[in-house]
Amino acid sequence: MGFVNYEQKDAIGIITINRPEALNALNSQVLDDLNEVFDNVDLNTVRALILTGAGEKSFVAGADIGEMSTLTKAEGEAFGKKGNDVFRKIETFPIPVIAAVNGFALGGGCEISMSCDIRICSENAMFGQPEVGLGITPGFGGTQRLARLIGAGMAKQLIYTARNIKADEAYRIGLVNAVYPLEELMAQAEKLASTIAKNAPIAVRNCKKAINDGLQVNIDEAIVIEEKLFGDCFESYDQQEGMANFLRKKDDPKKVKSVDFQNK
Repeated sequence: MGFVNYEQKDAIGIITINRPEALNALNSQVLDDLNEVFDNVDLNTVRALILTGAGEKSFVAGADIGEMSTLTKAEGEAFGKKGNDVFRKIETFPIPVIAAVNGFALGGGCEISMSCDIRICSENAMFGQPEVGLGITPGFGGTQRLARLIGAGMAKQLIYTARNIKADEAYRIGLVNAVYPLEELMAQAEKLASTIAKNAPIAVRNCKKAINDGLQVNIDEAIVIEEKLFGDCFESYDQQEGMANFLRKKDDPKKVKSVDFQNK
């Protein structure tokens, strides 16, 4: 589809931003294509997603400066909203999304990676929010998610200086979960996604919602959110079969079987 490819492998969906001639930069069409791909993911069969960029040089090099350079104030705000709407859809998507960052993740690229649940990257990855060097602020959630992920002080330093950081520093400050050789990145992303996909899908979805929603409120309200989502898991096939299998294992290890969680 346009600038975004989608492939499904068993219970894993792989979304690839495919605009390598522009280092996968985000223009309005790419954002529209991303939005449509996410809208069409089959949540009955897919349990985890991987988001990556085409080629070896760039995950997403940023928003398209050529498109942004002539925008009016109103058009700039509308472009920011378009990006934020798509990234918020990714962030709140019912199933986990893993960013497999191959190369540049600058500006909008860093921002879209932060909208994913988990970030892993290749050794040649480069992260940064260079917007102030272009006379603008981060506009797709960078000022908000970066501070939440790595702390306000470090986020302010990176944003104010427009400095790019390499994979090892991104790992050190907690921006990414792991760093791999480029040739191993997608295999590792698929391995992680497969591990997630094998677990009870209702439980995984509820965990994502509990974490995301709980971070927006105080701890007393967050605990109530967790209680409701915890309770929501009960009476499902996944909960009943998962616990029954545990009890079988406790009583007689020979009776253990692999649980085929069914998302119901």
